[in-house]
Amino acid sequence: MRLTPEQIDTIRATACETFGPEARVWLFGSRVDDSALGGDIDLMLESSEPINNPALLAARLSARISRRMHGRKVDVLLAAPNLRRLPIHEIAFTEGRVL
Repeated sequence: MRLTPEQIDTIRATACETFGPEARVWLFGSRVDDSALGGDIDLMLESSEPINNPALLAARLSARISRRMHGRKVDVLLAAPNLRRLPIHEIAFTEGRVL
């Protein structure tokens, strides 16, 4: 996994502030591959509770993490009982790692 311990702490803390302590954060995409170079940070936030205004909250989390990580590009995907599950969710669950 190509994140520093400080970056992981920043991501977890920001997700907790935005979605509460029960939310789980998954890293997926190129940052999981130790042999890859560069790339943005692909995150999936998993909530056991329904999420209202998912687009707004995903954008808010992405922006907050990006600011705290000096402008690094962050993509956020949400998984919750009230949201439709897409093939990208299966990729995140299968290939991703919980932070």
